[in-house]
Amino acid sequence: MDVYLVKFGAWNVSSGAPGAIQALCASGFSPLTARVLAARGYETPEQARSYLASDAPLLDPLLMKELKTAADRVRLAVARREHIAVFGDYDVDGITATCLLVDFLRSLGGRVTSYIPSRLEEGYGLNPTAIEYLYRQQVNLIITVDCGITATDEALLCKKRGIELVVTDHHECKSELPCAVAVVDPHRKDRTYPHTDLSGVGIAFKLAAAICGDQEAVLARYADLVCLGLIADVMPLQGEVRTLVVRGLDMLQKARRPGVAALMQECGCAGKPVTTGTVGYVLAPRINAAGRMGQVDMAVRLFLTEDPAEAAMLAAALCRLNRERQKVEAGIYHEAMAMLSAQPQPDAIVLTGDTWHQGVVGIVASRLSEEFRRPTFLICMDGDKGKASSRSYGGFNLFASLTQLSDLLESYGGHELAAGFTIRRENVPRFREEICKLVRAHNTSGEAENALRVDCVVEPQLLTQENILALQELEPCGVGCPSAVFCMENLFVEHLSEVGGGKHLRLRLRYGRRPGEFIGGIFFSTSILQSGVAVGDHVDVAFVPQINEYRDVRSVQLNLIDIRPCEQSRKEARSQSALYLRYRQRCLTPADAAQLLPIRSEFVAVWRYLVFNAAQELVEEDFACLSRKILRSTNTSLTMAKTRICLDVFAEQGLIDLRKQSGHYRIRITNNGQKVDLSASSIIQELKRKRNSGS
Repeated sequence: MDVYLVKFGAWNVSSGAPGAIQALCASGFSPLTARVLAARGYETPEQARSYLASDAPLLDPLLMKELKTAADRVRLAVARREHIAVFGDYDVDGITATCLLVDFLRSLGGRVTSYIPSRLEEGYGLNPTAIEYLYRQQVNLIITVDCGITATDEALLCKKRGIELVVTDHHECKSELPCAVAVVDPHRKDRTYPHTDLSGVGIAFKLAAAICGDQEAVLARYADLVCLGLIADVMPLQGEVRTLVVRGLDMLQKARRPGVAALMQECGCAGKPVTTGTVGYVLAPRINAAGRMGQVDMAVRLFLTEDPAEAAMLAAALCRLNRERQKVEAGIYHEAMAMLSAQPQPDAIVLTGDTWHQGVVGIVASRLSEEFRRPTFLICMDGDKGKASSRSYGGFNLFASLTQLSDLLESYGGHELAAGFTIRRENVPRFREEICKLVRAHNTSGEAENALRVDCVVEPQLLTQENILALQELEPCGVGCPSAVFCMENLFVEHLSEVGGGKHLRLRLRYGRRPGEFIGGIFFSTSILQSGVAVGDHVDVAFVPQINEYRDVRSVQLNLIDIRPCEQSRKEARSQSALYLRYRQRCLTPADAAQLLPIRSEFVAVWRYLVFNAAQELVEEDFACLSRKILRSTNTSLTMAKTRICLDVFAEQGLIDLRKQSGHYRIRITNNGQKVDLSASSIIQELKRKRNSGS
């Protein structure tokens, strides 16, 4: 029996010292911002301003291991008019890195070809097919961006073909590095750069800066591309990365590059404030669609074109491609959900599909990992081999786990949170078994990170439009400087409704008895069923506050991240769960048995609720929510544990089919109308014997 269903396993709610909050407010920070900063440990104005600083100096590119060697070799290739190929990746980071370096080297007079492999035909990274093609094109030097760090065999093929290789990447390194003129990666074990937070486009930017010797001039030309790649690849927004992103957001706002301007116009972003959210949720998915749907050249052309008319045409095509991607994604998601509903929930999700689109499964894996709160691996099978995309959950290190299981894989790469691999079909069952063992060990090690970090509890009176707008003091927000997450406790659920075709949940939450003491909320990608709450419940909510504008009326709205029953309900649920567990373990006391034994009116109440609320003879609910609903609909003394006993008896007597699927209980009424003597149930008889044993 579940205690209650929440998206996150627990909430870690911080708080700041009152004195620190007062000092921050006195220095000019708004009340909400001051609470967030104090809760994050920045208790003085100086600490807070240092944390939020967006003008940190850019580090010398030559601090990076072998970057000088790489820059010297590229500079020589440009001077000699050698044929250079910039070899990238098909995601936003790889595309922007490719376009930045191609455009920069061409501006120096270089003979430069761009090459990004087909996601569907070649897969990720440097590969023999591409090398042979570039050899036939008489390429002298290949520069990888956002890939190449694991391409040891491919590096040897380049050498065999007489092609020199410079690797620039930011992914995790294996023990053996590629044999190349230079291998530039801040994750090298012998690294000399102060941090590892630059993405592929960040490394490409540093290479360009090292080649020309003027980092500021390169940034002035390419800050928009650098910003797109850094945000899309979820780099921590601290130090020089924060500086790069702030500069890039400013350049995106002005949108001087024809392709960027056209894309923002097509997405409806032109003329509006550009934030990390604009990049992450609006621009990046459309750029990624090109690579996911096998037309990555469309995005490359968009960023390299100087023709506004061509840019407009390409931007419109990208948006159409993204809509097509969404349809394909929905199909894979529903198919995966059907597979999961037919099996017990494993420690890790490992699913295979023979018709799945390789370019889209990564998005579905990300969605499933969040919904089911476990690492997810989706494998697209093609004959006897499959290509997988995986997403982490709870701090589980994907790259390290794949390294441990490398004997089962043909190849693999990526980082802690997202990775890909190829695998033979016959190895999938063993891989599923072994990865579940690793996840299970991680979850029991105390290292799992499945708690929601909440900055602080706030009073409703602080959620004014002025205070919420002032939270922009924290921008840009992302990894390293996340958006403020607040909590309000013991709110009354006054109204629930599903919107967006059932995809999202709208709520009205009351915090006082007087008129107007309520606040609206929206819980995206969550249904009433998934929320596990009902009208009449008292709940706690974790949320990001926002200003909602509807028909020219602006109001405060909570963008919910999680919702759970209030502390009193959770306490009662834990007690009832422990009581039911003692019953299952056959260690009840006589007093326990007396608490669990339902009387006839309670059986009737539960049955009437099921019959009245069954849609096509099916009730599907979070169990704690179901028991609260039944209790409110009756005048009985039903508890959660006693309600579960009623359901167990109904199932034993053939009145219902009771199953747990996807965190919810599915109850199907199977009675054909015949009467059943519930007192004859073996469950009831055993409870009576245990109760009477104490008399």
